Amino acid sequence: MTARPETEALLLDFGGTIDADGVHWAPRFYEAYRAAGGALPYPAFEPLVTAADVALGRLPEIRALGFRATIDAHARLLCTLLPASEAARIAPTRLADPFHAEALATVRRHRPVLERLAAGYRLAVVSNFTGNLDPCLTELDLIRLFTVTVDSGVLGISKPDPRIFLHALAALETRPDRAWMIGDNLAADIRPAAGLGMRTVWVAPAGRTQPPDGPPTARVERIEELEDLLRSASRRER
Repeated sequence: MTARPETEALLLDFGGTIDADGVHWAPRFYEAYRAAGGALPYPAFEPLVTAADVALGRLPEIRALGFRATIDAHARLLCTLLPASEAARIAPTRLADPFHAEALATVRRHRPVLERLAAGYRLAVVSNFTGNLDPCLTELDLIRLFTVTVDSGVLGISKPDPRIFLHALAALETRPDRAWMIGDNLAADIRPAAGLGMRTVWVAPAGRTQPPDGPPTARVERIEELEDLLRSASRRER
């Protein structure tokens, strides 16, 4: 059997992968919302997060907002979409403060892992974001670790469009078979990257069911597990 080419680059999603352990923004905002006394069921709440995200991307000042300011703005926009009775009593800070604190704690835990990975591979962030990914990464002291950052709000192409991955690979000067995609979203991260010939790592909590179609190359609960996984893959590549 022909060995796979040696790994040169790692592409990572941001929201839910770098700033959390496989949990995207909507469930995390929902947890804070429920703790603040919100009563909407999650299926009714999730579209409000999506609508607030769209509105966030349209703010005139969005390109300059760092991570904390982005979360604050998202929470303010989200609160305007809540039922009137809740919007009057749930302050945006009740949503933003716990979200930010948890994300910061996770990033602090992930930063040393990313530092070690950056010493051995070229790293890229490929994110469906709002045009201000770089200011957020700068505020979190992460941008120095990435050779390439790809923000859909800047590029004008969003995952799962394969062109966003090809753009990142070209900027990294590598091929799909020499790169891994690491993300928490099977539809946006894992399946399109695998379709290009990349190896994939799905970041997901232990209790999340994995659909039978389009399985990832590997699954982890936290990106701390990547180092052992990549070492094992490297041994097989030799």
